[in-house]
Amino acid sequence: MFKIFRLFVIILINLAFCLIASANQKKGPLRQVNINTATRTELVQIPKIGEKTAEQIVEFRKINGPYKRIEEIMNIKGIGEKTFLSIKPYITVGVQPINKNKPKNLK
Repeated sequence: MFKIFRLFVIILINLAFCLIASANQKKGPLRQVNINTATRTELVQIPKIGEKTAEQIVEFRKINGPYKRIEEIMNIKGIGEKTFLSIKPYITVGVQPINKNKPKNLK
């Protein structure tokens, strides 16, 4: 009987640790993060993006100019296809204008 009780307690403790670990995981930002304008602080809100990677994202755009497509983030060391696919819903490069020459008022 004591062995069953001890096993039950161990299972409960493990369950508690799992719940704590899942509560501490990043949930992601409330809206997409523009990787062309985001600060390091905003970038680390993206799951799987830490301080070092956020700094590399900012440095990359300083050197190479703004990202044209979100896939370019895979140029950052540590962001491969698997990581990219997991962060894809959280990132954007912003709205790209379709036509730079806006038509004048049409009457």
